[in-house]
Amino acid sequence: MSIFAVQGLTVDIGGRRIVHGIDFAIPAGRCLALVGESGSGKSQSCFAPFGLSIGVAGGSAVLNGAQLVGAGEATLRRLRGRDVGFVFQQPLTALTPHLTVGKMLSEAWRQAGAPRPGRAEMIAALERVGIEQAGDRLDQYPHRLSGGQRQRVAIAMAIAHRPKLLVADEPTTALDAVLRADMMRLLDRLRAEEGMAMLLVSHDLASVADHADEALVLREGRMIEAGPAPMLLRAPDSDYARALIAASPRLTDPAPPLGPVGAPLIEARGVSVSFERPGWRRGRVTAVDDAALTIAEGEALALVGRSGSGKSTLGRAIARLGPIDAGDVRFGGTSLPDRKAMQPADRAGLQPVFQDPIASLDPLWRVADVIAEPLHNLQPDLDAAAVAAKVAAALTEVDLDPALADRRPSALSGGQAQRVAIARALIASPRMLLLDEATSALDTLVAGTVLDLLGRLQRTRGLSILMITHDLAVARRLCHRVAVIDAGRIVEEGPMEKVIGAPSHPVTQKLVAASH
Repeated sequence: MSIFAVQGLTVDIGGRRIVHGIDFAIPAGRCLALVGESGSGKSQSCFAPFGLSIGVAGGSAVLNGAQLVGAGEATLRRLRGRDVGFVFQQPLTALTPHLTVGKMLSEAWRQAGAPRPGRAEMIAALERVGIEQAGDRLDQYPHRLSGGQRQRVAIAMAIAHRPKLLVADEPTTALDAVLRADMMRLLDRLRAEEGMAMLLVSHDLASVADHADEALVLREGRMIEAGPAPMLLRAPDSDYARALIAASPRLTDPAPPLGPVGAPLIEARGVSVSFERPGWRRGRVTAVDDAALTIAEGEALALVGRSGSGKSTLGRAIARLGPIDAGDVRFGGTSLPDRKAMQPADRAGLQPVFQDPIASLDPLWRVADVIAEPLHNLQPDLDAAAVAAKVAAALTEVDLDPALADRRPSALSGGQAQRVAIARALIASPRMLLLDEATSALDTLVAGTVLDLLGRLQRTRGLSILMITHDLAVARRLCHRVAVIDAGRIVEEGPMEKVIGAPSHPVTQKLVAASH
């Protein structure tokens, strides 16, 4: 008997049909994966039947014998809390910003009707999903966690009450290759031991092939092909599925041609960052310890490490977007001032592009306002016509239609939103970009086009790039060199091909092995 089954499932938004009659069933202990590019209807197919999207579900969706389509909110709320765990794609927006991790975990137990957990039980739940220093994390708020740590908290909350069905929308997107494999093995074990069914959305096609039982390929809300996941993803019948697979970067791909590099642009020495321990504990936690990086003009450096290794903290310290306890950062031969003393002209040269494309854009602003924001500080004398012309040129440069300027971020796809974020960075005419997991939230086809765009911009503008990522295969598409960080320390650094071909540090060896 199936835990969850849909027949003729449709989803409509504003009178427009975006999912067109799909069918699938998931028995206990089995995993079905939905794959496809952004906008293919994967997430809507997962969440609309449960009343968790603006889409209106039609057809049939039966959870453990209960019909979801047409059910009232009270019924849906009871079924969601008791029988289902949800992992959403964007952990920062899925977690409650004013609650600590411990309070959110406790709430997850309460909503499932379980007794309030003790501190030891919550620590065990965090350790189960690979969170280190779990006792400290209980007292922290989501903004103090790395993207990978936030995703692990979301997974811990979703499985805390031992649900019959886990609906996981990109559950390992923000995790490094080692932890991604560990997390999928954990979910495999839960399915085997507890008979939990899993509905998985993922653009990590290698992971789908290794861990899902069945796969269903969607395009524009329609079923393109379905079958056993290992067979479908290794020998697909459809051209579309073959294109998805071909777009997935691999370390075995030929090395891409990269542009020439010039004189040093960024020189960071002795960078250290620490944070106060949360809650009642005294002392400080060291996040970055005596790190040093150099990036030349026109060069792309990948800062790679496991989730929570300190890579984003180091990148933000270098760009003067976050705190720094000690160290000197020179940009073009001149030491950058403290972040509180940074002037608009200081920030113009190094512009960031963040991990979550939607969350990094103001939801109340039009695209034109988002992109033009840097100009208000850097070129305040420009009139409205000149600003509009620059916005249109920036949209064109990132391969977007200038007509998108009047849209709100909520009306953009993930790939469009990330291109808008890149356009906002480029309009300041920077010499360097800081890319903080800038493609990890995108599907393989869209991520590939964004990487191609960044490579073209690097060549045409001579941009330097600091690329923060947990994915070596993605970094190899763009980067000349790689620096590996672990527990806040740079443990290995060198040319990309040399490091991935003969890694010397155990951490690097694990990352390379997990990326194959």
